Amino acid sequence: MTQAIHGTARERTAPDTVAPGEPPAAHSVMEAVNLAQSYEVARGMFAKSATVKAVAGISFRLAPRSTLAIVGESGSGKSTLARMLTMIERPGDGSLLLDDVDVAEADTATLRRYRGEVQMVFQNPYGSLNPRQTVGKAIEEPLLVNTSLSAAERRARALDMMARVGLRPEHHGRYPHMFSGGQRQRIAIARALVLRPKILVLDEPVSALDVSVRAQVLNLLVELQESLGVAYVFVSHDLGVVRHMADEVLVMYLGRGVEHGPRDAIFDAPKHPYTRALLSATPVADPESRRERIVLEGELPSPFNPPAGCPFNPRCPLVMDRCRVEMPPLERKGGQLVACWAAQ
Repeated sequence: MTQAIHGTARERTAPDTVAPGEPPAAHSVMEAVNLAQSYEVARGMFAKSATVKAVAGISFRLAPRSTLAIVGESGSGKSTLARMLTMIERPGDGSLLLDDVDVAEADTATLRRYRGEVQMVFQNPYGSLNPRQTVGKAIEEPLLVNTSLSAAERRARALDMMARVGLRPEHHGRYPHMFSGGQRQRIAIARALVLRPKILVLDEPVSALDVSVRAQVLNLLVELQESLGVAYVFVSHDLGVVRHMADEVLVMYLGRGVEHGPRDAIFDAPKHPYTRALLSATPVADPESRRERIVLEGELPSPFNPPAGCPFNPRCPLVMDRCRVEMPPLERKGGQLVACWAAQ
């Protein structure tokens, strides 16, 4: 039987959504300001290279102990944004502030110091673990690289974190292939948290797991956040999971943020037609529930040649002439920020 996620939704008050340029409502552990990333892509021997704008101006503030969910279709730029937030790659443009220090422009020494503050859990737990390395060595490795702890202290810290994620002490000397998918993801979570980071970026952390263990891992993440005080950036396409996990939701489309606000505002009163379409495709457990199904026509436009104006206009049921020529800004409309000329 599938284990249920605790409660129907997280009973917490989401931090106020803040538009770029607005004063912060509270202290933030991370602030992104117009983050952008472009890539030059070769298109053949005789063709000119093309520029792909994977992320085009994302801004947000992440409050302590909160969860910001990043959602959108494949190709919307979610994973590229996650790599910038973890400093796996530097932003092509914009600022990324940790403790009011712009790590996007930081030198190597500063960057190394702050990398321990932001850790990442990847989608595939087996692919992120070295098959030749024992579980204990994998969890201790961040401590070996980033701290001056002794071998005994590293082992003690690793065993403590293993216990927190539900692993037993005898697992310390075993190898990744000896564990199930859910256990491997627990190992990956323990390795990411062993440095006690302030922020954990989770890139589709349960999508590769069996349905029967997803709820267990999600419940574990909630418990770890409450006990350790870590903030989450939760990248996912599963809006059912997002509703349980998130305090705030940022909806991305073709590298841009199209709607951003508190979880309840996004799920109960979505304003952007793309957000409405995503929510209409989410299955609900109530057989008596009736929801309008919004079917988007066409595919996600090519990032090599995005449409003029609003990038969603070729698929939008509310499209107007203005949408085809002018990019809508992300501006406050009610309780959330929306980039849409037609949104009320």
